[in-house]
Amino acid sequence: MLKLYIGNKNYSSWSLRPWVLMRQAGIPFEEVVVRFDSFDADSQFKATLAGVSPTGKVPVLVDGDLTVWDTLAIAEYLAETYPEHGLWPEDKAARAQARSVTAEMHSGFAALRGACPMNIEADLAQQGALLWRDRPAVRADVQRLIDMWGGLLTQYGGPMLFGRFTVSDAFYAPVCMRLSRYGLPVPAHIAAYIQRVEALPAMQEWIAAAKAEQDFREFEEPYRLRR
Repeated sequence: MLKLYIGNKNYSSWSLRPWVLMRQAGIPFEEVVVRFDSFDADSQFKATLAGVSPTGKVPVLVDGDLTVWDTLAIAEYLAETYPEHGLWPEDKAARAQARSVTAEMHSGFAALRGACPMNIEADLAQQGALLWRDRPAVRADVQRLIDMWGGLLTQYGGPMLFGRFTVSDAFYAPVCMRLSRYGLPVPAHIAAYIQRVEALPAMQEWIAAAKAEQDFREFEEPYRLRR
C-alpha cells in the first residue's frame, strides 16, 4: 500500500494537497504523521524523516522501493498510476489549463502564502484585516485568485474548478483555508467555491483532525503568543 508522510494537519499546507487528493479520489494509502517540533537538523522531525525523504521535508509518498517527494511530482505520479480516478481533466486542452493553474499555485502567490500561514483551527480575521490594509501584494494575489477561479468556474460550470474535483482543487484547498481563516474579502461566487471545497468529505476529515491536534508551534504562528 502507498504510504504518505505528512506534517501537522493544522499547519502543513503542502501535506494537505496530496492527502486530500488521494482521500477524495478514493486512493487507499497509509498515513504517517510526523508532527513538527522544529526544523533544526537535530529535531525529532528531521530524525524521523532521515532515510525517508532526501529533502527532510513533507509530504513524501512511498510506493514500495520508490520515494516521490514534492507535491506536484506526487500528483503526477498518482495520475499516471491511477488513470481510472481521473485526477486531471480528460480533455487535452482542459488538462493543459489545469496543469498551468496548478503549477502557478505550486510556484506562485508568495505574498499571500508568506503573510498568511495556514492555521485551520484559528480565527485570524483581525490579522487578515491588517494584512489587507497594509499589504498590496497580498491584495494582488487575492485578485489573481478571484480572476482565475471566477473564469474557470464560468468556463466549466462548477462546482469545482474544472467541473469535477481534480488535482487543481486539491492544490488550491490550502489557499481556501487561508482566505477563510484570515477573513480576506472575496466576492460571493468565490466564497461559495471556498465553502464547497471545505465541505468535501476529505476536507471535513482533515479539518476535524487539524482541530483535534491542539499543538502550538510558535514558528508557525508569528501572529499570536498562544493558542
